[in-house]
Amino acid sequence: MRRSMLGRLAVAACSLSLLTAFAPAAVAQADGGGHDRSYKKVGYFTQWGVYGRDFQVQDLEANGSAGKLTHINYAFGNVSPQGRCFTGNVPGEADAWADYVRPLDAANSVDGVADTGEQPLAGNFNQLRELKAEHPGLKVLISLGGWSWSTHFSDAALTPASRKAFVESCIDLYIKGNLPQDGARGGAGAAAGVFDGIDLDWEWPGSAGDTDTTYRPEDKQNFTALVKEFRTQLDAYARSQKKKTKYELSAFVPTAPAKIDAGFDVRRIMRDLDFVTLQGYDFHVSGEPRTAQQSALRARGDFSVDGTVDAWLRRGAPANKLVMGMPFYGQGWTGVSGGGDGMGQPATGPAPATWAAGYEDYKALKKLADSGAYTIHRDRRGGHAWLFDGTTLWTYDDPQVLRAKTGYIREHGLGGAMFWSLDADTADGELMTAVDRGLRGR
Repeated sequence: MRRSMLGRLAVAACSLSLLTAFAPAAVAQADGGGHDRSYKKVGYFTQWGVYGRDFQVQDLEANGSAGKLTHINYAFGNVSPQGRCFTGNVPGEADAWADYVRPLDAANSVDGVADTGEQPLAGNFNQLRELKAEHPGLKVLISLGGWSWSTHFSDAALTPASRKAFVESCIDLYIKGNLPQDGARGGAGAAAGVFDGIDLDWEWPGSAGDTDTTYRPEDKQNFTALVKEFRTQLDAYARSQKKKTKYELSAFVPTAPAKIDAGFDVRRIMRDLDFVTLQGYDFHVSGEPRTAQQSALRARGDFSVDGTVDAWLRRGAPANKLVMGMPFYGQGWTGVSGGGDGMGQPATGPAPATWAAGYEDYKALKKLADSGAYTIHRDRRGGHAWLFDGTTLWTYDDPQVLRAKTGYIREHGLGGAMFWSLDADTADGELMTAVDRGLRGR
């Protein structure tokens, strides 16, 4: 996935997805069978969202989401051509300014205190540290790769030596917090304690991803070995620090069975991963010539959440390690012809939108729904919704859809919910609240 999500929108759903994320939960809740259990509630915070969207870490406190989340996945960390985790200020490749250099004023700080010029850690990393201080059970994971930044994953995972060096570099940068010096910012241990684990968002081992992403037939066995190397080094570092809880390790994984089989030795990787987050969106995208659902719970003869869960279960994944991905955005088409409710009809192209054609945040789609200009349509059996005004169609998840999906999680004993991305929710955290209540059975 990319730092912004623009390029993915024109690619067929079977070859893409958004990132992702993972996490263990902190609150006991009741499942459909009446048993007490915990659910992961994993939200992506985008590095670049602090710019145009002006969505700051502090907004998670303001809209009430911070107290409902169990995990935040920070998107993204990049992999260099040399197969190392790195940061810096390189347009399109790394943004240390957003990560840990940029000063926040009091109004935009979680603790209400402005950053100073002398402190070694500022930016998003410092705000995440402050958020964790307010919510001690909250975990923060660095998500590595994504659609755009999976370019060099295959090279990094190619040999035992390259895997060892890659993992060492990621632990040094993000877990030990040894940041490059940037003026007064950074230095040895500057970000220590910010991150509680690592998410592997390699899209995709063994099959095509973004246009410049390398992939090889041996990626499947190399990904398995890479997961083992991360698990081994993270556990060793935790022991050296006499840490009472382990560092967490997860991966974002695809919907398409062909991609699962090409890149994932499911039974073996699940031994070392704490959980995986399932692609639960982008089943169809606005670059396609006909309108279609992008995140249906069930869809006969098509990609769906239920089909994805079943594919992973049949290959040996434990249900309680599967975390369902949910979109906080919609895919849209314009020039829709053919009449009816607009679904499954020809379209002339992606719909105009705020940030990228064919892609719109839920908070904007809610305004369209509330305006009366669009009709809300629902496939209650399929578990998905869309807006249509006779010309433009948006397929998306609203609170009613999310209630159905959280019910499915409880009924099937899954590990919880993940969502892309937190900056797309409303100012009062409407979708986050729906997921939280749904997982509590309310």
